[in-house]
Amino acid sequence: MKLDVPYIEAKFQEFNSLMFDNALPPVPVALSKASSYVGLCTFKTRRHLFGKVEYYDFRLRFSTRLDLPEAEVEDTIIHEMIHYYIRLNRIKDTSAHGKVFRQMMNELNSRFGRHITISHRTTKEQREAALDKRPRQRVVAIVRFKDGREGLKLMPCKQDKVAAYRRALMRSGQVADISFWVESDPWFNRFPTSSAFNVIFAPMEEVRAHLSKTKHPASLDAGCLQF
Repeated sequence: MKLDVPYIEAKFQEFNSLMFDNALPPVPVALSKASSYVGLCTFKTRRHLFGKVEYYDFRLRFSTRLDLPEAEVEDTIIHEMIHYYIRLNRIKDTSAHGKVFRQMMNELNSRFGRHITISHRTTKEQREAALDKRPRQRVVAIVRFKDGREGLKLMPCKQDKVAAYRRALMRSGQVADISFWVESDPWFNRFPTSSAFNVIFAPMEEVRAHLSKTKHPASLDAGCLQF
């Protein structure tokens, strides 16, 4: 299911009454397309005289990028409510998911049959669904090493960056060949694009299945690059 604000607010009220004795004040809910988290409890901090620390402006943030089962959505909401409860009451913990958090999590799991975890573990299908599907043109380099290994590298369509990458790898003495493609297949969005002198080792049969037929072994002249 996809998250929306009314659903989260309704579940917050339900779990606040059932699990937290209505001790949590209503809190603003925000949605995003973030891929770095599923749920997040944010707040601001200010320090008063004599060292007293105040936490305020709490917000619960959730990503709509993943299509999760309802039970996992509920567990994610409760997870963030535990964070909210601990910080709101200025309870000291050993870490973000320390002794206090784990104790509360385990108690709620035991009492209410939940499956709250420290971190959300996505399935392969969920990760595939969360990938950016927008076409983005970039250079794909297939690097063949002298020991038989193959890898790939994604770079921006910038002539100087691609040329510097090719020179650096060929100077290493470990590379037998580098072939180039200019691609916009969204499948490649799962790999980072950068100018760093590194290689990504991935299942090459799957990689080659998404390469176009046009290979540029000696030059890159595909609209965005000209050597």
